[in-house]
Amino acid sequence: MHAARATARPMPILFASAGLFLSVGAFTALWMGLNQALPELRASGLSTAVIRPLLHALILCGLWLGLAGTSFDRSTRIAIWSAIAIPFTLWLAVVWVLAAQGLLVQPPGSRLPRIPLAILVPVIAGLVLLLRSRRVAAILDATPPHWLIALQTYRVFGGIFLVAWANGNLSGTFALPAGIGDVAVGLLALPVAYWLRARGPGAHSLAIAWNIFGLADFAIAIGIGFLSAPGPLQLIVPDGPNTQLGTYPTVMIPAFAVPSSILLHALSIWQLQRRGRRSAPAKSA
Repeated sequence: MHAARATARPMPILFASAGLFLSVGAFTALWMGLNQALPELRASGLSTAVIRPLLHALILCGLWLGLAGTSFDRSTRIAIWSAIAIPFTLWLAVVWVLAAQGLLVQPPGSRLPRIPLAILVPVIAGLVLLLRSRRVAAILDATPPHWLIALQTYRVFGGIFLVAWANGNLSGTFALPAGIGDVAVGLLALPVAYWLRARGPGAHSLAIAWNIFGLADFAIAIGIGFLSAPGPLQLIVPDGPNTQLGTYPTVMIPAFAVPSSILLHALSIWQLQRRGRRSAPAKSA
C-alpha cells in the first residue's frame, strides 16, 4: 500500500509537466511555421521589436518582485533595482542600435570577432559583478527558484536558426546544433520549473541538470561559431553561408539573448546551491 502511494504520488506532477511541454511545443511549432510562411515578417524585425521589450520588462518586473520579498526598505529596493535595471536596459539599447546599423556584421579580413566579443565581455563582467554581490544573493534567496527557470521558456525562439537554415541563410553546421539545443532547453523550461515548484522527486537535481544542459547548449553553439567563422581560428568549414547570423534581427540572439541567458543560468545555479546548503542542516536534523 505504501509503495503504491509512493509510486503514484508524482503522477499528477508528471501529467502537468507533460501538458506544459506539449503546450510550449505547440506554440513553438506555430511560431516557427508562421516565420517560415511569412518571410517578410521575419525580415522586418517586428517580432524582435515586440518580443524583446516584453521579455526585458518581464525580467525587470521579476527583479522588483524578488526585491519585495527581501528585508530591504523601500528606498533601498528602488536603489538596487535601478542599479541593475539601468545598465541592463542600456546594454540592450546599445546592442540593438549596433545590430540595426549592421555594425555587428563581421567585415571580411577583420581579426576582431565582433559577435564573440559581444557575448564574452558582458558575461565576464556580469559574472564578476553579480556573483560577488550580497544584495543579489539576498534577492535570489527571496525569489522562488522556479522563476528563473520558467523565464527561459523564451529559448524556443532560437528555433529561428532552424527556419534560417531551412531557407538556406545559415549553415547546418551551426544552425542545427544551436537551434535544436535552444528549442530543447525552452521546451523543458516550464516542465522543470513546475516540477521544482511542486517539489517533485529529485527536483533540485533536475533543476541543476537543466541549467547545465542550457549552458552546454551555449558552449557548443559558441564554440562552433568561433571555429567556423572566417579568420585565423577557423577549423571548421561550414556547409553553407552564415549570411543571416550577423544581420538584424537574427543577430540579437547571439549578441544579447545568449549572454543574458548565460547570466540567468549562472544566477539560477547559484540560487539552487544556496538553497541546497540551507536545506541540508534541516534534513540532517
